[in-house]
Amino acid sequence: MLMKIGLFFGSFNPIHNGHISIAESILKASDIEKIWFVVSPQNPLKPQNILIDENHRLKMVEIATEKNSKLEVCDIEFSLSKPSFTYKTLDVLRRKYSEHTFIIIMGSDSINNIHKWKEYKKILSSYKIFVYPRGENKIEPQNSPDEDIEFFNFPMIDISSTKVRELIKEGKTINKLTHASVIEYINLHLLYS
Repeated sequence: MLMKIGLFFGSFNPIHNGHISIAESILKASDIEKIWFVVSPQNPLKPQNILIDENHRLKMVEIATEKNSKLEVCDIEFSLSKPSFTYKTLDVLRRKYSEHTFIIIMGSDSINNIHKWKEYKKILSSYKIFVYPRGENKIEPQNSPDEDIEFFNFPMIDISSTKVRELIKEGKTINKLTHASVIEYINLHLLYS
């Protein structure tokens, strides 16, 4: 069955309420039918030493999304070579799920740095991209005619995985920042402390 699917790529180290809120907002504001959280074992633009085991990160995304049938977890990059390059993942997804239309979801920080990505011109010319505001990165539409980029001005959510990790290290509460079951999982496995 043909479906419009949003691909939300990330390390999700760990997943937090901001990620879920962005996904739910995009579902409400667009004609996307489902969002797949594509967990990246190793992002080439992030230092490897801050990432916990990818299986823990995958499990936390599964826990955080299990109550919403429109949010799914995708572990396609777990079977690909590391580091994970988005253009390669997209090629595999397009071959494997040729009946679907894929739309990439990314933060304004990522779109502002997309020129650092491998084969970024191929991505920009082949896929529609939905951009949400993130951090200090202002959304500045400067797309050329061959790019299909849509900008969403959702309210900024002041949560980051970095902030969550820092609070855990300091022994502070993260109760309002991520799902209760994710917190239980983090505590059970002594992650980030």
